[in-house]
Amino acid sequence: MIRIITDSGCDLPEHALADHRVEVVPLTVRFGDTDYLDRTDLTIGEFWDRLTGGDENPQTAAPSVGQFTEAFDRMVIEGADGLVVLCMSSAISATHRSATLASEAFDAIPVRVIDSRLVSGALGLAVLETAESAFAGDDIDTVAAAAADACEAISLYATLDTLEYLRRGGRIGTAAAFVGGLLDVKPIISFEVGEVTAAGRVRTRKRAIGDVLDHLRSLGDRVQRLGVIHSESADLDDFVAEVKEIYGDDPVIIRIGPIVGTHAGPGALGVVYRLR
Repeated sequence: MIRIITDSGCDLPEHALADHRVEVVPLTVRFGDTDYLDRTDLTIGEFWDRLTGGDENPQTAAPSVGQFTEAFDRMVIEGADGLVVLCMSSAISATHRSATLASEAFDAIPVRVIDSRLVSGALGLAVLETAESAFAGDDIDTVAAAAADACEAISLYATLDTLEYLRRGGRIGTAAAFVGGLLDVKPIISFEVGEVTAAGRVRTRKRAIGDVLDHLRSLGDRVQRLGVIHSESADLDDFVAEVKEIYGDDPVIIRIGPIVGTHAGPGALGVVYRLR
C-alpha cells in the first residue's frame, strides 16, 4: 500500500490523521532558547496559552532531512510499498527541501515529494484526498497525480485579527500592502502562488466574517470538500453554523496549530475548499 506523509503545518486533527493512516513529520517551535517539536513536546492548547499569555515571540523551523528519513524508515517497517509526501508551500518553509533531499538518498521504496503550495487546512484537505487515493489501492504514480490535482484545486480564504504576526515572522508575502494600516483594518487573505495574498480589507470583524461567507456563497455548488480553519476564535460556533447553512453539510473543523498559528496569530477564521 502507498502511505502518505505530511508535515505538522497541515493542522489536521489527530483523529483525521489516524483514520487515514497519515504520518506527520513535525516542525519545531522555539520560545526563547527552548525548541519544541510540534504535536510532540507542545500541544495546540499549550501553544495558544503561551502565545496569548506572554510577550514571547516564537519562531518556527523546518524538519531536518533526518526526520524525514526516519519517517520513511518507519513506513517501510509498517509495510509501505511507496510513499507520497505532501509538504507545505516551499515559498514559506524549507520543509519541502528537507523532504526532497531525504527522498533522493532513500532507495528502499519509491518516494514522491509534492510541493503543495498550500498551508494549514488547505494542505490538510489535499492530504485527505491523497490518502483516499492510496486507500483505493492506486499505484504510486496515480496517488502522486491525485495529490498534485488536489493541490491545484484547493484554496484558502480567511480573515485575520491582525497582520502583526505575519509581519513579525516575515511570511506576509504580497499582503505587505496591508502593513501600513494594521491597526485600522481587518485583513482578508487568500493563498496564491504558494504565499499569503491580500484579498481585501474591511473595518470590522463582523464585515470581515461576512466577506468570507459571501465568498463561500459565490462558489455555489462547485465546492466538493470544505473545511473551516480557526485560531481560538470566539465566534467560531456562529461562523460554522452559517457555513453549514451555505454548504449544506458539515465542514471539517481544523484548529490552527503552532506552526501556522505563530504567523497567523489568534482570531483567524476562514474556509478552505476543494472545487470540483
